Amino acid sequence: MTATEQHNGGSPSSAPSPTTDEKGPVIDAEYAEPNVSGVNPKKVLLKMDLHLIPMLALLYLLSFLDRGNIGNARIEGLVETLNMTGSQYNWCLTVFFFTYCVFEVPSNLILKRMKPSIWLPSIMVAWGTVMTLMGVVQDFKGLLIARLFLGVTEAGLYPGVAYYITMWYCRSEAQFRQAMFFSAASIAGAFSGLLAFAIAKMDGVGGYEGWRWIFILEGILTVLVACIAFFTIYDFPETAQFLTEPERAWVVHRLRYQGSKDSGQMVAESENFKWKYVREAFTDWQIYLGLWMYWGIVCPLYGTSLFLPSIIRELGYTSSTAQLLTVPIYITAAVLAIAVAWYSDRSGQRSPYIFGCMCVVGIGFIICISASAHGGVPGVVYAGIFIAVCGIYPAFPGNVTWISNNLAGSYKRSAGMAIHIGVGNLAGAMSSNFYRTADSPKYILGHGLELGFVAVGLCAVAGLRWNYGRINRKRDQMPLGEYSDAENSEKGDRAPTYRYVL
Repeated sequence: MTATEQHNGGSPSSAPSPTTDEKGPVIDAEYAEPNVSGVNPKKVLLKMDLHLIPMLALLYLLSFLDRGNIGNARIEGLVETLNMTGSQYNWCLTVFFFTYCVFEVPSNLILKRMKPSIWLPSIMVAWGTVMTLMGVVQDFKGLLIARLFLGVTEAGLYPGVAYYITMWYCRSEAQFRQAMFFSAASIAGAFSGLLAFAIAKMDGVGGYEGWRWIFILEGILTVLVACIAFFTIYDFPETAQFLTEPERAWVVHRLRYQGSKDSGQMVAESENFKWKYVREAFTDWQIYLGLWMYWGIVCPLYGTSLFLPSIIRELGYTSSTAQLLTVPIYITAAVLAIAVAWYSDRSGQRSPYIFGCMCVVGIGFIICISASAHGGVPGVVYAGIFIAVCGIYPAFPGNVTWISNNLAGSYKRSAGMAIHIGVGNLAGAMSSNFYRTADSPKYILGHGLELGFVAVGLCAVAGLRWNYGRINRKRDQMPLGEYSDAENSEKGDRAPTYRYVL
């Protein structure tokens, strides 16, 4: 047995656990109760949390840190050193999302067919290398190309980790775990400001400006953590050494039948790869309606993460003060994200919490617009941004979890989540151009565009909730046994036995 096999638990557990092949777990559609005597569900979930979430949170913290540190580098002199215009800087932000979007679906399909303990650290090494090299670019073209490759290498991390969580946790538990690792993005926002403030003091060391050291040191840190991740990321529940055989059987069984447990006919989700599942993901109505919800959250998310230090600086604060003033915003947002997710999982509802948080985001931007138009009240503008961010970060894991909850079949969920997140992240390309240099210091146009996307997103949340409820009511009236278990398994979330989460 190799060291890697020992880390991931050796060979998969025997029946009643599903069998596996080189492509990952494969299960049949016949229902059978596993032997789960002696299994303590709370203890198992705690073990999973302790073994999985800390490393996932660290990976995403570094991802978001590396993606958004260009905002910190800007106020430390990046634009001036490279002789860039405001529009050229915005282009460097924008192109990242083009390659980021394109490579997310292929990456998620590879993750399912390759071990997560190999794939996730590998792409992490790649983006850490690109980030380090960003510290030695000499002009606009160099930075633009580096940002393109950063999008390629980072594309698989967030959708991969979001999908990875669905391979371990049931629908009623997923948002809390999504929020715990996504809150790392909030911490990254706070940590980014503190770290940039400290690293900028290295200005002149080795003949490099302070902003270059931000890229170089944070990139090296990413590569070092990636090397550790090869040995600390677990693959599938079937091969998890930290679980006993009955515990593995319990985890796998409940994941297989979670979508149909409320219908009265237990049907296992399909685990086999077929291209039809990928095609179904590309043609699923809920993903495209969900994109408008995603854009309503992610436009403000990227707008604030990329421009928050600049916006605060334009309010009249020094660069160092602007860096530090971002810290309380992101810390508060992280706490709220976890709290909202906990209540959402306990209630079994997604839409009320997403809708409420998005309303908070809208209120925040209304305050920003009103205060900016009035002028002379930077504290009120800061308060508006504070409120908006405190709505954005709880809403985001809810929106990703809601769509993943309602995609059945492992490969359809893999592709569907990647489409939802990948195309959804084109919002980053849009919001990269919302806060133009010409509009400083008030940025009324940027705040107004963010507010518009929030309004459209609210309509999408209402539309999803109504349609899911309508389909569930229709399926409640359908007789059981119309299709075999195998046929229902093949149909996935379109099966009459499947119930959508509201």
